[in-house]
Amino acid sequence: MPATPQRLVLASASPRRLDLLRQIELEPDAIEAADVDESPLKDETPRRLALRLAVAKAALVAIRQPAGFVLAADTVVAVGRRVLPKAETADQNRACLKLLSGRAHRVLTGLCVMAPDGRTARRLVESRVTFKRLTPAELEGYVRSGEGLGKAGGYAIQGRAGALAVELRGSYSGVVGLPLYETCALLTGVGYRLP
Repeated sequence: MPATPQRLVLASASPRRLDLLRQIELEPDAIEAADVDESPLKDETPRRLALRLAVAKAALVAIRQPAGFVLAADTVVAVGRRVLPKAETADQNRACLKLLSGRAHRVLTGLCVMAPDGRTARRLVESRVTFKRLTPAELEGYVRSGEGLGKAGGYAIQGRAGALAVELRGSYSGVVGLPLYETCALLTGVGYRLP
């Protein structure tokens, strides 16, 4: 008897998350970004923020895509309890890089998968990244490149910023935006058949 068709819905407009899924031969049947307020709640830790946002995004898209396995993720870059923004301007990008220069920070990715039958799985993946002490020229060169705009913490580890990181402990794909091992584990855990 043939298997029932299954639909995978990526609740994210991130091209990086889509590229990571394709890297493991998972092609979403639909891509639908969830528009949720990403502001931290009062006294909310970075860990709780990342997981709360992933669950909220999955829940919102699952309402519109009830027949799909909905996969959502949210990545937060934190120094201590401080959440760094998605850098939208060169000044924000510069401020993030100054804060990250010469020190370790955490990259927290919340994952949530919701199955058509209502089963839900969630996980938080934490990685630790240490940047070299940036010279003024390195910092300004990175800001001028524009690569960090729209990225959590103001950098993209898969691009030029890879040369700034002296250590990465944890999930490289998680730092990019979607920890692949954990994504596969959650999907299979709620009944999705991987290719």
